[in-house]
Amino acid sequence: MADTIVAANWKMHKTTGQAIEFACGLKDVLFKKPVSATVVIAPPFTSIEALGVEFKDSGIFLAAQNMHEASHGAYTGEISGKMLTAAGCRYCILGHSERRRIFGEGNALINAKIIAALTCGLMPIFCIGETLAERESGAMFTVLTGQLKEGLNKVTVDDIQKIIVAYEPVWAIGTGKTAATGQIQEAHLFIRNLLSEMYGTTAAAAISIIYGGSVTPANIGSLMAEKEINGVLVGSASLDLGSFLEIIYFQ
Repeated sequence: MADTIVAANWKMHKTTGQAIEFACGLKDVLFKKPVSATVVIAPPFTSIEALGVEFKDSGIFLAAQNMHEASHGAYTGEISGKMLTAAGCRYCILGHSERRRIFGEGNALINAKIIAALTCGLMPIFCIGETLAERESGAMFTVLTGQLKEGLNKVTVDDIQKIIVAYEPVWAIGTGKTAATGQIQEAHLFIRNLLSEMYGTTAAAAISIIYGGSVTPANIGSLMAEKEINGVLVGSASLDLGSFLEIIYFQ
């Protein structure tokens, strides 16, 4: 059975001081009122080491927002997976639409990063999703198939268990537009069935498929009521502690 994941992607927000203040507040609340969901925070690179210290043995897990596919080398401004695990990261967001759209990352590069993450012990949060034009033209399933198959190239049945798939329709990210629950359920079921074809039904059933795209306290309940939604990847609503706590305690 797939685990429930509630992950925060802070993107380029919060100084280290602000991140620590948030982390302390989050730890205090979760210590007093534990949750069954796996809670993950993805801060900017500058705050990873500090939050690695704050979250140690807390039951809250740390993620990076990106990484380089090489283990080391002359790559000015880049971060390797080994550096991230040493700083306390357990997860790494890969394939986010902003990386694809703004920085030109394609499926082959994302696949190389996924393989590198798995090699160094990181669990990828692998993002896929269609644009509005692709959905309206009827190409959504073709796009999702390409992103999934090319992104998971050479990923074994054993390693697929270590990957979280995040469905994020590009047109719903940071726009305030949330896909209808029926649309999300349809996409998640398609992804689950495709993973079943690729890895078998047993392996596919254990993979967490989470949703991202303008997740808020107001819509978390309806999202999590859907059978195929195993959690959420939260953007702007995760920047405020109170808002994020409402999402964590959605039940």
